[in-house]
Amino acid sequence: MAFLGMPEDLLGQISKHFQDARPLIPMYGHLILSALFPIYTGAHASLSRPSSAAKPTKKGSKNLEEGEDEDEDKVQQMEGMSNKDAIVLPLTAAIVLGGLYFLIMRYGADLINLVLGWYFSGVGVYSVTQLLNDGLNFANGFLFPNTYASNRALWQVTNAERRAVRQGSKDTKDSPLPPFLNALPLPSSVKTALWSLRRLVKQKYTLKAYMEAIVDLRLNITIINVLSAALGVGTIIYVNTVSKPWFLTNLQGFAVSYSALQLMSPTTFSTGSLILAALFCYDIWAVFFTPLMVTVAKNLDQPIKLVFPRPDEPSKTPGEPPVRSYSMLGLGDIVLPGIMIGLALRFDLYLFYLRKQTRTHKAAVNSDGEKTVEEVIDKAPYVTATGRWGDRFWTSTLPRSALPERLRTSFPKPYFTAAIIGYVIGMLTTLGVMSVFQHAQPALLYLVPGVLISIWGTGLVRRELTEMWGFSEAITGDQLADGDGEAKADEDEKSQQGLFERLWAEIWPFGDTKDKPKEAEDESQSSAEPSKSSKDGDLSKATEGFRKKGIVFSVVVSRYDPSQKDIGKYDGDDQSTGDGQSKATATSSSSDFDGTPEPRYRTRSTRSPSE
Repeated sequence: MAFLGMPEDLLGQISKHFQDARPLIPMYGHLILSALFPIYTGAHASLSRPSSAAKPTKKGSKNLEEGEDEDEDKVQQMEGMSNKDAIVLPLTAAIVLGGLYFLIMRYGADLINLVLGWYFSGVGVYSVTQLLNDGLNFANGFLFPNTYASNRALWQVTNAERRAVRQGSKDTKDSPLPPFLNALPLPSSVKTALWSLRRLVKQKYTLKAYMEAIVDLRLNITIINVLSAALGVGTIIYVNTVSKPWFLTNLQGFAVSYSALQLMSPTTFSTGSLILAALFCYDIWAVFFTPLMVTVAKNLDQPIKLVFPRPDEPSKTPGEPPVRSYSMLGLGDIVLPGIMIGLALRFDLYLFYLRKQTRTHKAAVNSDGEKTVEEVIDKAPYVTATGRWGDRFWTSTLPRSALPERLRTSFPKPYFTAAIIGYVIGMLTTLGVMSVFQHAQPALLYLVPGVLISIWGTGLVRRELTEMWGFSEAITGDQLADGDGEAKADEDEKSQQGLFERLWAEIWPFGDTKDKPKEAEDESQSSAEPSKSSKDGDLSKATEGFRKKGIVFSVVVSRYDPSQKDIGKYDGDDQSTGDGQSKATATSSSSDFDGTPEPRYRTRSTRSPSE
């Protein structure tokens, strides 16, 4: 009977713990969904052309109103990590954590929060702006799709004609809204306003700014970019000067995690596993064997964690209001497993195009003049797997064969799905153990095994361990955009370095010049290259033109047209007037929305005093 009593006691304890944790279940659900949000979105935003796919086929023309991205064929270069980072990363984290603990104990948390608050402001502005920008573009794609399905047919929306045209027919609709909404009996004035709004949010502009020795810039921007930047700056200013509500802290945490997953990659599954294993040990040490992690997390009011309000607890003092408390989840518990989950998603995309490759054999002649047969691998052209979410949603009712190629981008995701399931199991285990023992838990203790076992287990079951072991995201020469051999050599050299090695080289660049000839150093120091950081070659010409004219400041805004690379060019073609003003004209193009001539934008330029 005693033997039978043991399971009964165990079930009784489980039931008791469940009843105690029942009020916290909504908060736990909030926590898990909040952790999955930046991982899922950041992993998908990090997708770009894998090495198993060929460059997309070039189109004859670009149509701006359809929101085509002319950079689709570019490979997203992420900060790769090496095996050395598996040692350096936990050691660096331990040193930083110990330093923060010492400063908090010595000088208090207020001063540290003040200093770090402004430090994280710069990161916050960039990351929050990026998150808001992508979110607004995502919503815009649903509200104003370029393609949608209605009445079992495909409809194409064109802003130039202000109508939606049915494929293979002359049927049209005069509303820019998607199905269900375009059937609303709206007045013509409202429809006209909607068409104007659609054009405004989709129109790109080219901003060129020059300030001698300070700014040499060219950007393609939209009104959404400007709005996102304003909201991002406003959010950070409010948080640092007015109040820090928990939801704005979480917004910054979401943004930092979302951006980090697009910037960092473990490069290979073996490197990622080593890094997670090292941080697995570090997290156990920092939480269980020292007070460092818990003390720093509770005292730092910075976007390094997500906070979740717990149910109010009655105050121990009679007559006082209930006590509000929060649960915390460090961003490291999101980003570190997240970079491995993102790698799994990119591996799924790599396998998808790998299976679409075809191999043929053709006769050839080797270097000795002997006839031989060589194998030729034909890669399928890449179709971008990101963006166009609204178009994909509104055309999901049509069969895949009826969709244009740009919307047939779905691919199987077994490794990504397994990694997400492993992450959720690890998070549930963390919350369960925390509820039972009422003590903070190192989440990586449960997340790392959950993610790694699920990923490697999937490879074992699918018999693809060889492909997993050989997969690497190191950028190779044929993946880079066309350039000279020196640029490719520099990229290959960087790919051999770890993340921290490259960061150290950026901070202390003196080692790069030890083997450089003195003449080369003198030449590089004497030749100013303010446009070196620019992506467009015409900026160097623009800089030289401004210098010849003695202009120290200029700003040009013109309507963007990808068919005209020198649109609004201001490198010496500007006509300056005697009062120090110059103007640049943006010419119209046949791909404009309504075919109306482009407006002229004036730029005010200032000459140097010597002129």
